[in-house]
Amino acid sequence: MTDAQDRRVVALVAGSHFVNHAYIVMLAPLVTVLAGRFDVSIAAIGLAIGVQNAVVLALQLPMGYVSDAYSRTLVLGISLVVGTAGAALTALSTSYAWLLAAQVVLGIGIAGHHPAHYPLLAAVSTAENRGRAYSAHAFGGAVGLAAPFAVVAATTALDLSWRVALGLVAAVGGAYTIYCLLGFRSVDDDVTRPALAERPSERPTLASVPGRIRTLLGTLTASRGILGLTLLAFLTSTAAWAIRTYTPNLLAAGYGLPGGTASGLTSAMLAVGAGLILLGGALTDRVGAGPVVVVGYALLVVVAALLSTLALPSLGVGVVLLLSGSISLSRPARSTLADLLSARADLGKNFALVTIGISLGGAVAPPLFGYLIETVGLARSFAAVAALGALSLVLGWWVVRDVELGLSAAAATGDD
Repeated sequence: MTDAQDRRVVALVAGSHFVNHAYIVMLAPLVTVLAGRFDVSIAAIGLAIGVQNAVVLALQLPMGYVSDAYSRTLVLGISLVVGTAGAALTALSTSYAWLLAAQVVLGIGIAGHHPAHYPLLAAVSTAENRGRAYSAHAFGGAVGLAAPFAVVAATTALDLSWRVALGLVAAVGGAYTIYCLLGFRSVDDDVTRPALAERPSERPTLASVPGRIRTLLGTLTASRGILGLTLLAFLTSTAAWAIRTYTPNLLAAGYGLPGGTASGLTSAMLAVGAGLILLGGALTDRVGAGPVVVVGYALLVVVAALLSTLALPSLGVGVVLLLSGSISLSRPARSTLADLLSARADLGKNFALVTIGISLGGAVAPPLFGYLIETVGLARSFAAVAALGALSLVLGWWVVRDVELGLSAAAATGDD
């Protein structure tokens, strides 16, 4: 394995993360537009986003199993190809029922990206650069989250339809799918496929399925640290989805900004969050994951609480929005904690479990906060986001302590 190959794998995976995250949020900047187009409520569009995340949630462990047991690039290919098909179907939607069906297809594709990405990154990173490898990956994802908002802002300014915006996202994803899969053809098998010793000795049969499921669940529930990270991922994902989905509504209805401006500012917020991810990766390698996790979630509490006042001056709104991406600061640190808690043969499954928390938050947050906004208003809804941030801060501190104690115990045993 060469340094050039390692860098290529990290770059290809980061690009795949960009595409998948652009697909994940492609409806978010168009919530109000699509609600009007299909004559449904904002909460109904939130439900469509939630359906996508529910499918991702259901398929995480199967995708993680295939990634660990057979082929990481097979799961990566399924993710990109099926995800692109779902994105194209979304752009072509002619009814709300079609939109829901397209989100199911999109969810099937998106489900594979984390179970494939994290084992690939672990295979080409070391203790010295792990934080930066995960931050490059998270940076790609964060820019992907910002991309649809920027595309919608641009197409709105040009008076183009929402279909054009979604079609552009799908077209970019399709082109990258071809490039990425061709790029992985020259990567060594010890990166793209599990070691032979770690593969199942027998082909799975129908009779063996219950036993394999029991073994899988036993492995996953053996680590309270992984379970804690899964719950933490759920809380922070719920908060993040609420922010990225309804910030345009907050800016338009709460602060009186035009729709195109609101989408543009939301895109800038997510772009700054991408930069904070790179900072978070460097800090994780330098000072450790613990402090980065705590600071990131503390900033989330402050930012959400300020936005919920609906009383910030124009300059204050801009500054606070840019800091809204602070939750991204902690993402490389959270991935590093999951890596430290995982045996090499369980990386895909453990990261799949953490992704279940992320996906569950994505399934719950859009419809829940759409309902809250329509019933209790924007201020109280974003105050609830601040409360989620506070819970994340407490749980994050506990997980960090658990990891530190486990590493100290392992070091002491080694010294003996």
